[in-house]
Amino acid sequence: MNDTDDLYWLAFLLTGRRDMSIDIAADAAASAGSANRFFADWMQGWRRRLVIGKALSAIRDELADSARRTERTRFKSSSILRNWSLSPDTTKADLERALLAIDLFPRAAVLVLVFEGIRIADATSLLDASPELLKKAQAIGLSELTANLAGTRAAASSVRRKWDIRRLGEIWMRFFDSALIFVSDRPAFTAVRSRPKAQA
Repeated sequence: MNDTDDLYWLAFLLTGRRDMSIDIAADAAASAGSANRFFADWMQGWRRRLVIGKALSAIRDELADSARRTERTRFKSSSILRNWSLSPDTTKADLERALLAIDLFPRAAVLVLVFEGIRIADATSLLDASPELLKKAQAIGLSELTANLAGTRAAASSVRRKWDIRRLGEIWMRFFDSALIFVSDRPAFTAVRSRPKAQA
């Protein structure tokens, strides 16, 4: 994945809108220009911050509505924040589906705080929310992300199990047919099969 594609994906995960994300990523990539190699890493981080800022500004009203829903949500914090980590088996498509299924504000909190590693003090300005609400949103987002990923893996596993059972049945039927053909070709079987029935 090149830098522009990466910026687009970040914008898309934040906004959930493809056309908007293309424009945001293109603007961020163009604004960087041809950076000196010495500043390449710094410029990459700067472009990501620029994309985050533009994406959140573009959905400011929807984000505020989602933040109010998050504030009203009853959620009991658990050990998920301390123990959570992304499975190495998770694909990009799995992660995208799982994240986009989360409400806007908790999703943004997870992306900004967990995946981008931005400090909560800076995230309060980006997301226009208190540290307490951000922590709650992060906990809700991670909880839903974990459940969504688990559901994706369970569905994939179920499909694989059904396929394995069907394949096993097909293999067994082929084996049975082959065995029947083999036995029917044996002289003893042919003699028994062709023997006339005893008269009553």
